Amino acid sequence: MSELPAKLTVRPEIPKKAIYRLSVYFRSLQRLKENGIPTVSSEALAVAAGVKPTQLRKDLAYFGQFGTRGLGYEVDQLLSLISDLLGTTRLQPVILVGVGNLGTALLSYTGFNAEGFDIVGAFDVTVTKSRQARIPVKLYPMEALPEIIQRHDVQVALLTVPAHNAQEVANILIENGIKGILNFAPVVISCPDDVQVNNVNLAMELQNLSYFIKQ
Repeated sequence: MSELPAKLTVRPEIPKKAIYRLSVYFRSLQRLKENGIPTVSSEALAVAAGVKPTQLRKDLAYFGQFGTRGLGYEVDQLLSLISDLLGTTRLQPVILVGVGNLGTALLSYTGFNAEGFDIVGAFDVTVTKSRQARIPVKLYPMEALPEIIQRHDVQVALLTVPAHNAQEVANILIENGIKGILNFAPVVISCPDDVQVNNVNLAMELQNLSYFIKQ
């Protein structure tokens, strides 16, 4: 099998959906590795990821040419390269702002570390012992946010505040160096061009599902 490139090359015109699918490929490769499978064909990896083989090959081609026709990909090497591309070769520090019901549920999820993310702190306007007892990370008042971001070199934040507070809190995050926001508030956030905001609207996703199951 030919060697994979030392680093994946990234072209600027890569569609956002291709980046999302990289995460799906990564999880599929992890399962293959856990099952002791050393190599995988593009057809088999596509089936595991739930996409067409042509889509898989097109997505990977955005980042370089690798693998061998008829032999496929070495699972460990492709895992390593995709992890490097996604920035998860080491634990990436993350903070969460807004420790209500949704924030508490997200903080209770135990899979972040396995995916390469370390939630180093949670922030809320109300800090109580009872609220701290419900979450597995340190709960800080909003005033401590700049210091924690700087201490841990945080660039990514989960935003789980009410809609009417979202823009104000996002502004604070951006002013303190946050470059990526996963926004769970049902509102569009304005931000500079160098800040990436991904919106997670659960109600909208349910509406989309409702539409498709009626077709």
